[in-house]
Amino acid sequence: MTAPLFVFVHGWGFGPGVWDGVREALPEGESVAVDLGFYGPPSIPELPAKRPIVAVGHSFGALWLLHERPFAWDGLVLVNGFPRFPEGDGFAPATPRRLLDRMIARFDTAPEAVTADFLRRCGCEAPLPEGLDAARLGEALQALRNWDARATLTGPVLALAGGQDPIVPPVMTKQAFRDHSVPRPSGERVAPKAPGEGGLGEPDDQALRNPLTLTLSPGGRGDGGCGQISVEWHPDGGHLLPLTAPGWCAERIADFAARQTA
Repeated sequence: MTAPLFVFVHGWGFGPGVWDGVREALPEGESVAVDLGFYGPPSIPELPAKRPIVAVGHSFGALWLLHERPFAWDGLVLVNGFPRFPEGDGFAPATPRRLLDRMIARFDTAPEAVTADFLRRCGCEAPLPEGLDAARLGEALQALRNWDARATLTGPVLALAGGQDPIVPPVMTKQAFRDHSVPRPSGERVAPKAPGEGGLGEPDDQALRNPLTLTLSPGGRGDGGCGQISVEWHPDGGHLLPLTAPGWCAERIADFAARQTA
């Protein structure tokens, strides 16, 4: 069986380097990382057409994968992830929408301060990277408030969660994945979003400069998925499991991938 290709997507306020430790710890299989362009030019690797794909998203990167479905995958791993971030429309407990409204209002005048404050809340004390793109971060912050991808949450999915996560607390994780799995038929791969199917806009030749709206050509192979979602907990983990527990994440990601591509 062909080894899977792992495609990693970082969260809001971070860059693809957040995955370096996890990628190095993977026992086998190649990996690539999407750059949403928060601190430099955005980019998404060209993916092979005939290879199993396991998509892995952290925090907002998980929501981005679910909402935008930028490519077909055989398995999905959500690390500190969620299908929706603010409470509302039957999604509770979750982050109060008013907190995001305040964050967005302040971001317009102080993007560096808001981003640094958020990273500190996550547990990251490192200084901001150079080249912060306020426009792209602002667009993604709006998406964090407005996107709801519960209807696209189809298995097989592995959710890795932190028992001490201050951004996505356990009670939010438990309710997010308890009732929102939409089964798909066996043998059907999760397909990329069709052009014009919701999202922030239509894909065009600007797509690589704005991967928040990126849609790639559809394609797919059967994977035997049955709509199942499993959640594994790191009891001492916070919101930065890719940085604080890279080996733990890599072990579980690899085990999940082996089951999906066997």
